[in-house]
Amino acid sequence: MSDPLGVLVVDDEANIRRTLRLCLEADGARVVEATSAEGALAALGREPFDLALLDLRLGQDDGLQLIPALLARQLDLPIVVITAHASYESAVEAIKRGARDYLPKPFTPAQVRHRLATLAAERRTQARLAELEERVREAVPEADLETRSPAMRAALDLAFRAAGSEAAILIRGETGTGKTVLARAIHARSPRAAARLVTVNGATLSGELLASELFGHVRGAFTGAVRDQAGKVDAARGGTLFLDEVGEVDPGVQAKLLRLLADREYERVGDPAPRRADVRFVTATNRDLAALVAAGRFREDLLFRLNVIELTLPPLRERPEDIEPLAARFLAFFSRGRPRPLELSPAARARLRAYAWPGNVRELKNAIERAAILSAGDVIDEAFLPGGARPDGRALRLGDLAPLDDVIDEHIERVVAGVGTLEEAARVLGVDRVTIWRRRKRRSV
Repeated sequence: MSDPLGVLVVDDEANIRRTLRLCLEADGARVVEATSAEGALAALGREPFDLALLDLRLGQDDGLQLIPALLARQLDLPIVVITAHASYESAVEAIKRGARDYLPKPFTPAQVRHRLATLAAERRTQARLAELEERVREAVPEADLETRSPAMRAALDLAFRAAGSEAAILIRGETGTGKTVLARAIHARSPRAAARLVTVNGATLSGELLASELFGHVRGAFTGAVRDQAGKVDAARGGTLFLDEVGEVDPGVQAKLLRLLADREYERVGDPAPRRADVRFVTATNRDLAALVAAGRFREDLLFRLNVIELTLPPLRERPEDIEPLAARFLAFFSRGRPRPLELSPAARARLRAYAWPGNVRELKNAIERAAILSAGDVIDEAFLPGGARPDGRALRLGDLAPLDDVIDEHIERVVAGVGTLEEAARVLGVDRVTIWRRRKRRSV
């Protein structure tokens, strides 16, 4: 049986909170109440939620201003705004700030149940999708690690030699270069292959939530902690813990990671008793950790512990000899079940070579899949492949003949690379942190 949905109800009216609690708990949800912005942020700092129901007027607090603050704590939190002062303008503004939906008062129990049922269906779909994606990865686990590039081959040779050891491995590379695929390959070649590879993304949760995700918590550690909960370190016992986007990890959690790496010990949130860890560490980042250390945003002693073995995956634009072979393998994979295999036209192959592939191998795979779906015949023409080709391979700049989304994504990546954190990038760009996270995730999916 799946865990009950956790719902955060933020409203300063006791009757509304009581009504929502009765309605939600009748459908099996677990409800935590907050009456103010401060209370909502405190609750979200203690645990993640599957849904937040947020009133726009919280006494002296403004619910609209609270939306980005909540999303800064939990980037993937679905927020449904509830208000007795519904208007087109407030609805648009709430959605712009990151809310998922809008529910005007007075609402009926059926409307609330519908929102909950929709969310539960989404969670089941996401779980099923994750399962199917894992099956696909198992069917072709290393298709995008095959290479003719000397630089890529050198990185893979080092990775596979190091796989048999217990040394911590740090994988560097741009988004989409295959860091997660390489982490799985390292685990599969390690003495720990019979146990699990457990993945944690350092960018999706704030410090306290990430600590709970990694190390677990005990009953009563915070509101809503109704039972002991093991963390990912415990789930990876005997196997490999893969910490992706380690450059985004909160400084407080960095200290706990250092202890974990140095002493193989950790503590669950709310429990002072130390526990022993039996995991192999593999981490990945697309950030310049040395620059973050110099700026005081990443612990130098932690970096030393993480990069016992350092691997750098070259971007696809620096391994042009791999583009067409990779495209051919992806095309063969996505042609399965068709009467005749798909082929690329000469113009399409020229487009593949000319395009700079800012999303690297992942973007190439997605482009071939999309072309295979959209192409009516057996030959894929260049029209089905990404535009904005730049024969010289240079980065995008203003005025290039390229899709607007590509220009926006390129600008976001340059700003993120030039500052220390997603929060700082959000301030520079004038958007919410969640906006940056969602665009980067969309580009890398």
